[in-house]
Amino acid sequence: MAAALSRALKLPGKKGPDLGEYDPLTQADSEDESEEDDLVLNYPRKEEEEEEDEWRERLPSKSRLGRDEMKSLQYWSHRESARDRTGDERGGLGPHGGSGLGIHSGDAEEKRMRMKNAIRGAFFLVPLVCTTLLVLLCAFLIPCRKGQWEKALGHAGGVTPPALALWDVDGDSVEDVFLGVTEWTNDTRPAQVHSAVALSAVSGQVLWRKVMQESVMYIQCGLQIGTRTSPVVLLISKSTVTAVNGTTGNNLWSVLLQNIESQAVLLPDLQDDSVPDLLIATLPADEALDLSLTLISGLKGVKLGHPVPFNLTAHGKLIGPSLHETQQGAFYMLFGLGDVEAVSLCDIYFHATGELPTAQAVQRKDTVWEGLKKTNSTPFTHIYRGSEPVEFMLPLVAGFGNNHNRLDTVSNQNSTKSDWVLVHGSSKLSVLRQKDIRKEWTFSSGPIYSQPAPGHFNEDGVPDLFIQHSAKGIMQAQVVNGANGRLLWTAEFVCPYLVLETSAISTSTGRSVFLFWASEPIKAQKDVIKTAVTPGVAAAEPLIRKLFLLHPAYPTILLELTSTTDTTVTSAVSYQEGEKDATYITVSSRPSPESEPGARIVKSMSLRAAITKAQIVRLGGETKEPLEPGAFEVNAFFRRLTFKHQ
Repeated sequence: MAAALSRALKLPGKKGPDLGEYDPLTQADSEDESEEDDLVLNYPRKEEEEEEDEWRERLPSKSRLGRDEMKSLQYWSHRESARDRTGDERGGLGPHGGSGLGIHSGDAEEKRMRMKNAIRGAFFLVPLVCTTLLVLLCAFLIPCRKGQWEKALGHAGGVTPPALALWDVDGDSVEDVFLGVTEWTNDTRPAQVHSAVALSAVSGQVLWRKVMQESVMYIQCGLQIGTRTSPVVLLISKSTVTAVNGTTGNNLWSVLLQNIESQAVLLPDLQDDSVPDLLIATLPADEALDLSLTLISGLKGVKLGHPVPFNLTAHGKLIGPSLHETQQGAFYMLFGLGDVEAVSLCDIYFHATGELPTAQAVQRKDTVWEGLKKTNSTPFTHIYRGSEPVEFMLPLVAGFGNNHNRLDTVSNQNSTKSDWVLVHGSSKLSVLRQKDIRKEWTFSSGPIYSQPAPGHFNEDGVPDLFIQHSAKGIMQAQVVNGANGRLLWTAEFVCPYLVLETSAISTSTGRSVFLFWASEPIKAQKDVIKTAVTPGVAAAEPLIRKLFLLHPAYPTILLELTSTTDTTVTSAVSYQEGEKDATYITVSSRPSPESEPGARIVKSMSLRAAITKAQIVRLGGETKEPLEPGAFEVNAFFRRLTFKHQ
C-alpha cells in the first residue's frame, strides 16, 4: 500500500548512486516485510556469491563493489522483484512503466529461481545417494569378521578329536584354522584319504590342502626358521614330522621316525644357529621297549644324534614331554608313564650326540633338583611317584588349554616357569610347587575325564581351575581355588559322558570367562530324580548340547550362547586385538540321517556377537543370591565385556 502511494505522489527522496529514487514510504513499508527480508538476507554464503556474480554482469562498471554495497543491491533487487509481482497481479505497469517489460522480467526471475532450486536440490541429493551406496557396499559386499560361518570337511570320526591349530598365515591379523581331515574316496574300491587343510578364519574358505600318507595326529604353528617371512606349520603323523610353508602348504623339510606318541616340544637353540630346536617322544606298541626322546634341528629338520631311551617301570597314560625352566635357569624335560620324571636337557643332548650343547644356558643344571635324585647313577629327578597314576599334568597358567600346541617363544614363556596342576587317581586334583616339588594342596572330587582349565575366577592373582566330571547322566562342573584348593563354584547339568576341554578366556575385567558344553542345568532335586528314572527317554531323543558362558561377577547366571544336536569333539579360541573380541572355533561330528557316515563340521563364532543374542539362564539351589540381578543389568554388563590375550 505504501509503495503504491509513494509512486502516485512521487515524493522526493534521497537518491543512491545507481538505484534511482529513494522512497521513504516504501522504507517505512519495509518494516512490515522485515521477516521476508531477513530470509532473503540470510541465504547461505554460496547463494550470495552467485547473486554477486549476476550483479557484476548487470553492472560491469561496479564489479569491485564492497560486500556491504552488494548486500544493499541484493536487498533492493528483491524489493523491486516484489514490486514487479504486485504490479503484475494487478495488471498494472512494470517498474519502468511498461507492462511487457514487467512480464518478461517476472518470467526470467521465475526461471532463475527454478534453476537455483534445482541446483540446491542436487547439492543435497548427490551426497545422500553416495552415502547410501557406501553403506550398502560395506554391509553386503565387504565380509564381516563378526559373522559366523560353517563348513563341512571330511567324514565324522566319532568322538575322537582331530588335529586342530590356529595361526595367522594370510596376513589379515586374524588367526586361521588348521585341521586334520579324513575322507573316503568314491572309487569302486573305497579308501581313506588323509589331508591337512588350512581355512581362512574370516570366511571359512580353503587356503590350501595337503594330502598326507597317514592321519595327522597333531598340527602345531609358530616355529620361526631364520629370517623366513612365511609362518611354519608342523604336521605330525605316526611316523613323520613335516614342516610346511603356512601360506602355501609347500614342504620345507621332513624327518622320518617310528611310533610318534607326542607333540613337538619347543627347545632353546641347542646349536647356536638362531633357530629353536624340537623334541619328540616315541613309544613303540610293544611294552617291552622303552620310551625314547628324539632331538630334531628346527632349521634343517634332521635328527640331532640318535634317540635317547629311558627305562620307565611304571605303566599308564603318557605324561608330557614338556619343558621346564627352574628358578636357577636350568632346563629339564618332564615326562613319564603314570609317574612323572625330570631329566636335564643337557644330559639328553649329551646322550644323543656324545657332546655338550653349544649354548651355555643349556649346559646349566639346578643344584636343588639334582639333590632330589635318589642316587647319583639315576638320570631321573622324581616329580611324582605314587600308588595312583597321573591322568593330567599341565602348568598353572591361565588360558593354557587354548594355546598349548603352539611353538612360538611368547606362548611357551610363562608355561615353562610355573607350578603344575596334577590330576592323579582320576579323582584327585593337586598343585605341585616347582621350587621344591611338594604338594601345595589336594582336592577330591568325582572322576575327572577332561583336562582342567586354568583361569582367574577370583582376584587373588592365582589361576583357579575349572573341572568337570560325569556320572549316571549328570555332569557336575566345579571351580576350585588355585591358591588353597577350596571350592568356589559348582553346578549340575543333565549331560552324558563327554571328553571336551573347557576354555578359559581373559576379559577386560581382569577375570576370566569359562566356556563349557552341557545340557539343561539341574535346579532342584526332582530334576535329578527325573533324570535317573527315565534315562531311556533321554537317549531316544536327540540330545541338545548347549554352550554356556560363566563369568565370576554373576555366579548364579549363565549365558546360553548356542545349542546343537552335533557332538562337539574339540575347540580352540582366537583373539582379535583390534576389535577386543574372541572367536570360538569348534569341530563337531554331525550324524547323517541315512546309513552314510556323518560329517565333520567346523564352525566359527564371534563371542561378542553371540553374547548380544544369548539367553539368560538362572541357576537355582544353594548358590542363589537373596536378590537376583535383573535382565537389563545382566545384559548391560555382558554387552560391555571385551576380551584380550592373557
